[in-house]
Amino acid sequence: MELVGVTVAAGELNLTPNRVRQFIKLGRLPAQRIGREYAITREDLEAFKLIERPVGRPPKDPWRTPGPAV
Repeated sequence: MELVGVTVAAGELNLTPNRVRQFIKLGRLPAQRIGREYAITREDLEAFKLIERPVGRPPKDPWRTPGPAV
C-alpha cells in the first residue's frame, strides 16, 4: 500500500494543498493523520481522480437580494 502526502496529492489533482486538506476535512477524500501530516493511499487518490467535480466557483444566485447598505 503506497501512501502519498498532501503536497503530492495536490500536484496530481491540480489543486492547492489547502484545498486537498479541505476535501479531507469534509470527508470527501479519505486520509489518515500521521503526526502533523495526512497520508492518503494511492487507491483513494486514484478513486478521487475519477469523481466528477465542477471547476471554479459556483454561479451567484440571481434571486438573492442584496443586503442592507452599510
